[in-house]
Amino acid sequence: MGLLSNRVERNEIKPGDHIYTYRAAFTYSHHGIFVGGSKVVHFRPERNLKAITEASSNLDDPTLGPCPTFPDCGFRQPNSGVVLSCLDCFLRNGSLYCFEYGVSPSVFLTKIRGGTCTTAPSDPPENAIHRAMYLLQNGFGNYDVFQNNCEDFAMYCKTGLLVVDKQGVGRSGQASSVVGAPLAAILSSPLKLLMPSPVGVATVTAGMYCMSRYATDLGVRSDVIKVAVEDLAVNMGWACLEDEAAEESDEAANREITR
Repeated sequence: MGLLSNRVERNEIKPGDHIYTYRAAFTYSHHGIFVGGSKVVHFRPERNLKAITEASSNLDDPTLGPCPTFPDCGFRQPNSGVVLSCLDCFLRNGSLYCFEYGVSPSVFLTKIRGGTCTTAPSDPPENAIHRAMYLLQNGFGNYDVFQNNCEDFAMYCKTGLLVVDKQGVGRSGQASSVVGAPLAAILSSPLKLLMPSPVGVATVTAGMYCMSRYATDLGVRSDVIKVAVEDLAVNMGWACLEDEAAEESDEAANREITR
């Protein structure tokens, strides 16, 4: 992997690697954990498959057409966004990139685009695979583009770190970039009155943007804790929601019986 690009070839990735590819003409990236055997576990929004148009690609969604490579491609539990796909369907003809862990602050700041690396160290590959396969069977909660997205899923699998502050931005570097860019522009706007040079304003804005990204990086945040994957549902509040849903279902059943 180079300084400006994390692009790799297929024969370079190993089980337990956090990989990603770009979608919609590099508008955003989609992340997952390579678990070996040309299989990837990743997290995506649940969606109403009946509403998908015929123009949609059947790649990464075997319900729209069987995968020609693996019969179990697209496996997921009911009401879960965690999916097992083959590498071809995950990439959708896009290029393959490998997320970097444990990078130095200077390297992190050279990556203008978020969602490519973190200063946080990763756990051993077998830990990442265990977490990914466990979450494939048990889910990763509801998808949220800012607090619980595909990059958050992959980063949790690699590090086991959970963000305590549920009101802020999650682990995702993409989300922090989306928030950081407008924030940097707003903070630097008063400087236009003091700096007649557009280059100077642009430099300051870029610096603020990079620092806002760095401040929300998983490796420097103080609002993260290590959570075992078996305890994740309790820490995220999913267990409480499941219990409430079960109680409501039981109450509804009891009402039907007493009628």
